[in-house]
Amino acid sequence: MSEVNTLSHDANASAPSTNAVNAMPPWSKAIPLGIQHVLAMFVSNVTVPIIIANAADLSEAKTTLMIQAAMFVAGVATLIQSLGIGRIGARLPIVMGTSFGFVPILIPIAVGMGVPAALGAALCGGLAMAVVGLLLPWFRFLFPPVVTGTFVIMIGMLLMPVAFAYIGGGFGASDFGAPRHLIMASVVLIVTVVMHQFGRGIWSEIAPLAGLIVGYVAALLLGAVDFASVGKAEWFSLPVPLAIGIEFKLAAILPVVLLSLVTCAESIGDIVGTTAGGLNREPTEKELSGGVMADGLCSVFAAIFNAYPQISFSQNVGVVALTGVVSRYVVAIGGTFLVLAGLFPKMGGVVSSIPSAVLGGAVLIMFGMIASAGIKMLSGIEFNKRNMVIIGLSLSAAIGLPAQQELFSAYSENVRAIIESGLIPGALIAIVLNLILPHHTEGAESV
Repeated sequence: MSEVNTLSHDANASAPSTNAVNAMPPWSKAIPLGIQHVLAMFVSNVTVPIIIANAADLSEAKTTLMIQAAMFVAGVATLIQSLGIGRIGARLPIVMGTSFGFVPILIPIAVGMGVPAALGAALCGGLAMAVVGLLLPWFRFLFPPVVTGTFVIMIGMLLMPVAFAYIGGGFGASDFGAPRHLIMASVVLIVTVVMHQFGRGIWSEIAPLAGLIVGYVAALLLGAVDFASVGKAEWFSLPVPLAIGIEFKLAAILPVVLLSLVTCAESIGDIVGTTAGGLNREPTEKELSGGVMADGLCSVFAAIFNAYPQISFSQNVGVVALTGVVSRYVVAIGGTFLVLAGLFPKMGGVVSSIPSAVLGGAVLIMFGMIASAGIKMLSGIEFNKRNMVIIGLSLSAAIGLPAQQELFSAYSENVRAIIESGLIPGALIAIVLNLILPHHTEGAESV
């Protein structure tokens, strides 16, 4: 009770501010800042169920149901992560959404064994992540600044090609790279940078939102906005648990659980990136443990409600680093908006109409800010021979392996999916090298 009172007092004491985790800014600022977070991740969040549903040849009705579930579950998960329930949740400005990292493994499961088997495997993977989160305080020594800082740099760098794919018009666009896509992305990028650098107060904080709005207007003028999804969407629809069904098959569960365990490194990297980029500090054990537990348990909740594994969205880590807005209540407002989008599909349809190129102009700078936050974290370590090897080899694996997929083309699809991610082998190398390389206590040479 005393903790709740303390938090309430802190929030009231710094109510006009957005620079404190427990501050609640005025609604006139909080609502647009919360919506800004949603716009940064919305399309990515609903793309995963679309990809898997198309691969598994689901009906249009089931595909629509899974898109609705992705919005609703992401909103609930964001509220849990930002506000917390008991020990669950980091209580940081973290936005949750459907993880892209599981797509390469879930597609063959959904196609070969059925979508219910994919959801059952995702549920088991969520339980595994929750256990890791519960035990994380005992394993905190695995993640010193040299490891977590490298994680965050890897996340930012591996997402940069995704941003440029958006700028070109989106994955699989028939007119990829067309001039209108480049114009829209450039407009968003220029407006965002100018407002961020030269704006003051709220105008600097809403720079990404302003860029998206101006870019959307430009898209309307160029005839690049498709309102078909708005017309097809229902006005109101309640999510139905277990509407797709759940099945548990060992062959599906094992690779998903393995990937879930390794994906915890990405979750830790996002939490560290949030505190480093927005609060200029390392996360506490309670924040790390609660955050990873929330990822796992929200993934269990997602599977029950016909959605796929949930994890913190890296682009929103970039929003925090870019704007400096660290109020978790701002993010909770964004989570509420996602829940409403899941209940009122037409609202989600409007957001879905934002062209990929418009989003690309915004997320490019956000992903770059993630990498910058990682560099900032590493600035506090000693750049001796040991740490340089950890950073160098980890980044080499993370960036090089996805670029040369022929090297491991002979392995099974599940193994290829893990290696192709880049982040997983890079994270494992950083952890292992940190454990086995000797510490230089005396006469350590800086490079």
